[in-house]
Amino acid sequence: MGIEEAVRQLRLAIHDARVAFDCIGLGEIERAQACVITAKAAMDAADTVLRHGIANNSPERISAEGATVMASLAE
Repeated sequence: MGIEEAVRQLRLAIHDARVAFDCIGLGEIERAQACVITAKAAMDAADTVLRHGIANNSPERISAEGATVMASLAE
């Protein structure tokens, strides 16, 4: 279904948002804007993956895959 891909995209978005935040603090506004754009693209990709998964899978399967992904992240 792609929960793992959604998580990957969300992690990329978090990283880019943090870099944007740091760039603002450093006065690098143009670089911050570029990072915000890439963070938004990663969020949009995660949204697309999740919408596809919801539309094409049962809630039970989504829950099971989500639990598997979260357990692997904890290791």
